[in-house]
Formats: sequence, structure tokens, C-alpha cells
Amino acid sequence: MRIPPGTTLGQAIKASALVGTGGEAKVLIQAGEVSVNGEVETRRGRKLKKGDVIEVGEETGRLEVR
Repeated sequence: MRIPPGTTLGQAIKASALVGTGGEAKVLIQAGEVSVNGEVETRRGRKLKKGDVIEVGEETGRLEVR
């Protein structure tokens, strides 16, 4: 899935269908289950930029901002 630059982390995870709701995305982010470019990210409002790689959980999925 294409995630446009400027999208927030929470929106990107929800839009990708890796979770069903924004609330689920919030819980995963706050629990430290989400990383951006290999580093754990706990701010769901983080604005993503081109080239960012988002990983959710160990086996849930991976997104790239294009």
C-alpha cells in the first residue's frame, strides 16, 4: 500500500488495514510495537516522510512511505 508523505503514523497503520481501528493503532504504538526506520516510535502523531519504513509487531506487517 502507498502511504503518502505527511501522513501521521497512526493514520498510516489504520489505512494499511494492519489494524481495524485507530484505537488499535494507538494501543500498538503506545505499547512499543511499532518502529520507524528501525527505531521504536511511541508518537502516533509523528509525520512520516518519503523513504520511512514502518514495522508493526514482529509478524504483522511492514509499510514504506512513497
